[in-house]
Amino acid sequence: MSTSVASASSPFGADTPILLSVRNPADGILVGELTAAGREEVGAAVRTARLAQPEWAATDPAVRGKALRAAAAALAAGARRVAEINNRETGKPVGEALEGVAAGVATLEQYAELGPVHRGLSLRGSGLAADYTVAEPRGVAALLTPWNDPVAVAAGLIGAALVTGNTVIHKPSERSPHTGVLLGDLLSPCFPPGVLETLTGGAETGMLLTMETGVDVLGHVGSSASGARITRAAALTGAHVIRENGGNDPLLIDAGVDPEWAAEQAAVGAFSNSGQICTAVERIYVHRDLAGPFCEALVREARRRNRDAPLAPLVDERLRTEVHAQVVDAVRNGAVLAEGGVIPPGAGAHYPATVLLNCSQTMTVFTEETFGPVAPVQVVDSFDDGLALAARDRFGLAATVLTPSIDSAHRAVAALPVGTVKINAVFGGAPGGSAQPRGDSGAGFGYGPELLDEFSLVKVVHVGIPRVRGRA
Repeated sequence: MSTSVASASSPFGADTPILLSVRNPADGILVGELTAAGREEVGAAVRTARLAQPEWAATDPAVRGKALRAAAAALAAGARRVAEINNRETGKPVGEALEGVAAGVATLEQYAELGPVHRGLSLRGSGLAADYTVAEPRGVAALLTPWNDPVAVAAGLIGAALVTGNTVIHKPSERSPHTGVLLGDLLSPCFPPGVLETLTGGAETGMLLTMETGVDVLGHVGSSASGARITRAAALTGAHVIRENGGNDPLLIDAGVDPEWAAEQAAVGAFSNSGQICTAVERIYVHRDLAGPFCEALVREARRRNRDAPLAPLVDERLRTEVHAQVVDAVRNGAVLAEGGVIPPGAGAHYPATVLLNCSQTMTVFTEETFGPVAPVQVVDSFDDGLALAARDRFGLAATVLTPSIDSAHRAVAALPVGTVKINAVFGGAPGGSAQPRGDSGAGFGYGPELLDEFSLVKVVHVGIPRVRGRA
């Protein structure tokens, strides 16, 4: 059942309900209001999910996969509705939102196929015994998902959790709650009652979920600060934690590559989805030999976007304020504002494609995740200098290296403490890839076939030969 909470007490016991008020970041017009789930609603959802879980776990895996395929079909049928509400809540263009829905559909279909063939291992023991492992569901999964790709990310976690026999309580981001509610309304009828529930709420509701001892696994995609709080809470409840959190992904540009191509790659990495991608390019290290033509080309790329096809707005004015503060801090500390960096007049949360030159490692724009359309550049004297700076960070999500040298590529793969290294392409990769982030960027496999393992517990079985009465 998908539950859009209509009324609730405050999560921590006060009588005043907490409202989620969402405005369209393009024009500031109110999209709608929802009431956050409080302590009673969270507790009831966990109890419902726990009651439903044993029967769902006992359901034939092929039947669970069939239900997931039905959910994928339901999401595909409602794609336009989901994309339109996503557009109104977050500013993501409808076309890009439709791509996100399509990715969610494909992910559900993928787990519908992978779940029933999620197999154990045959172990080598005595020739007169059988030894093997079986995967069992963990139980109740509470999933806290983000606003920047609200359908695809949620579909991945929901699909992997459900097909392995867990029941799910999904809390979408308070910045895209209507999208999350509609997603739940489309998917939940494909499963038995209590198997998939949706709760709306902000950080308070999320924290209540993490404090519930009836929750067995916590899946979180969002900020590193929230991820750290979730991990601390799970230490008290014993819940297993899967989290993909913030990133400060470097782009390292070696001598010898085409500077125009490198600038195109940097622009795509920094400005796509207005910079609101966890694996966006956050800091750029360019070899001095091509710094001049590269920087000129990057400024042209940003200027063209600002002139011909302005970026979609940021999700809200709060994020725009945070992004602009990092730009102002960089300029105050010596960076050169080469393009953008000015809050435009009018309603909404728009921010231009921005290029900062002459940056240094101590600037906030280089030490923290910006999550906006900002491309900060630092010139380095050698590939090794850039590699050392790129590796010096508390985050560890992803990194990109543009180089014509196989030696440089291999050394970067070995030296960069991140979950994903991309050589000569800021985005892309083969299907089925799955990485474990490092440091403040999270822990565990958050996607791919290995996500099925995260939602499972492994049991080892040994079957020997009994001694039968009357037989020596």
